[in-house]
Amino acid sequence: MSGIINPDRLAAHVSKLAGEIGERNLLKPQALHAAADYITAQWQEQGYRVTPHAYEVRGVDCANLEITRQGGCRPEEILLVGAHYDSVAGSPGANDNGSGVAALLELSRLFARAPTDISVRFVAFVNEEPPFFMWKEMGSLVYARMARKRGDDIRLMVSLETMAYYRSEPGSQRYPPLFRAFYPDRGDFIAFVSNLGSRRLMRRAAAAFRACSDFPLEHVATLGLIPGVAWSDHFSFWRQRYRAFMVTDTAFYRYPYYHTADDTPDKLDYPSLARVTNGLFQSFAALAGHDPSYAL
Repeated sequence: MSGIINPDRLAAHVSKLAGEIGERNLLKPQALHAAADYITAQWQEQGYRVTPHAYEVRGVDCANLEITRQGGCRPEEILLVGAHYDSVAGSPGANDNGSGVAALLELSRLFARAPTDISVRFVAFVNEEPPFFMWKEMGSLVYARMARKRGDDIRLMVSLETMAYYRSEPGSQRYPPLFRAFYPDRGDFIAFVSNLGSRRLMRRAAAAFRACSDFPLEHVATLGLIPGVAWSDHFSFWRQRYRAFMVTDTAFYRYPYYHTADDTPDKLDYPSLARVTNGLFQSFAALAGHDPSYAL
């Protein structure tokens, strides 16, 4: 199964979100709604029916946005790919998380014409950033609770989080204590990060990625209490007993502009993000049934 993701398309999405719209959160509700409208319009152009799951927080209407590429053989089984579209207060959020949303939009574009055995669902989450992170109003937690309540058979959730900064200089990658002994000191790789309960499926996804992409990949299954390991929307799905992992450039362990006003579109490496996203498309297609060696 082939697919080509153009760096310019990724850059255009990030420029719209972090350049034109800018900081987007409950403190700037017009911008938050503009981001939701942009994502909705992109998905409608791709031929999807967008389902908003709305709720109110502090007098502001918010929504998680959902689309589904229906599976052919086992449509009730779901691979869910998500990214949050809000940014932290004071930051335009190019890498965190315009890069994840850009990848999400381009993956859905390719899957719109890619048959799969199980359903592939894409969700843009609201309110991931503080003060909502890990609290009941966090968008992905609202969504994961809804999914569990209605009995959604989510076989695996993948969170796309801060994905577009890469460096080749020695010492450009940092880690929590002890990890540096086992992983490279150059920040030129993408990482798959899971808890122990999700490690089997995360490793299967890593094997599928490596089978179709030569982009450097590192992966780890470890305790969620280690700083950064649980710091995205996959955490919400762990809490609802779903298997999930995060795809990331490791955020603050590498990216010097994390959660700052300097997280702007010009800082990102779009050719590398395109290579990563192409690899994710191929590996997600395999997980969704294109290749029985990796199917969920």
